[in-house]
Amino acid sequence: MNGSDQVPPPQRPRKIIHIDMDAFYAAVEQRDFPELRGKPVVVGGAPNSRGVVATCSYEARVFGIRSAMPAAKAYRLCPEAVFIRPRFDVYRAVSAEIRAIFLDFTNLVEAISLDEAYLDVTASPILQGSATRIAGEIKRRIREATQLTASAGVSYNKFLAKIASDRHKPDGLCLIPPEQGRVVIAELPIGAFHGIGKATEAKMLALGIRCGRDLERLALATLTRQFGKAGEHYYRIARGIDERPVVPNRPRKSWGAETTFPADLSDRAEMCQHLAKLAEGVLKKLARHGLQARGLTVKVKYDDFELVTRARTLDRPFRDIRDVRPHLAELLNRTEAGRRKVRLLGVSFSVLENAQRPVTSDLFAPD
Repeated sequence: MNGSDQVPPPQRPRKIIHIDMDAFYAAVEQRDFPELRGKPVVVGGAPNSRGVVATCSYEARVFGIRSAMPAAKAYRLCPEAVFIRPRFDVYRAVSAEIRAIFLDFTNLVEAISLDEAYLDVTASPILQGSATRIAGEIKRRIREATQLTASAGVSYNKFLAKIASDRHKPDGLCLIPPEQGRVVIAELPIGAFHGIGKATEAKMLALGIRCGRDLERLALATLTRQFGKAGEHYYRIARGIDERPVVPNRPRKSWGAETTFPADLSDRAEMCQHLAKLAEGVLKKLARHGLQARGLTVKVKYDDFELVTRARTLDRPFRDIRDVRPHLAELLNRTEAGRRKVRLLGVSFSVLENAQRPVTSDLFAPD
């Protein structure tokens, strides 16, 4: 195969909707506290802490504030912003209201987070089976029930539905029909491809891949040589193909915990103690859910915000924290922690099993 190969979308296009709530946490705060409306609101860590921005209002985004940005940097960009600690119990309750609305239209609902979900309405007879009209009605119902706005993307696969929902934010509704899928992707900057992070984007730019059209020109063999297994995925999405189904109630693939420290750590022994404490807490959660794990991942974020992970999978489950400690130390030793200062540590357990049978055989996936 080469870049000119024509690979058509499935013969019977699916009808996929991606719903993304607009600045969800910040919007809930502005709804519940009218004095915040029209103001730059930042939900996350305090400006004098080492926390990060969970989300921010559109008024704050004008100043360049973005999710995952250090709160201190957000404050420098907009000192007049109102910083608010998250109220996750409230956000979960609102999210449950929204998901109940989704289920009035289809049982095929895949929640990605509290504020984001995919819906497959291919077989829905509601509103004459029009996915666009269904998306519009869902948006109307969400606004009526919660006084919040959502953006919706409609297309024949998940990748394009996600791209569509981002196109007219906030409160947008965008349709990308099958005949326009490859045209839209051809013009899409490579950094706007969902699932392509900063490191992969930099590698692609170095290879001269600046947009979907450049990606489509490359042969499958070239992409797999450069990007491994992900190369096949890039080859397919460049041609508008994404056959991933909408999977309701998907099993959780990993459980984890992490912490950001008030001051950077330099002592490796102290880091191991923190990792063990995090791991012990996650093991207790797994036990409460009748689960055990064979996969372990350590996450390290250095003081310059570079993030690395180190993982291993055993042929038997971890029994308790005594089982885990040696592996924590070994995985940490495979990083530059100690030689470089560390601001965040995290632990995740994956390859989950219960007492009767494995619930997933997948290798580690981010929580």
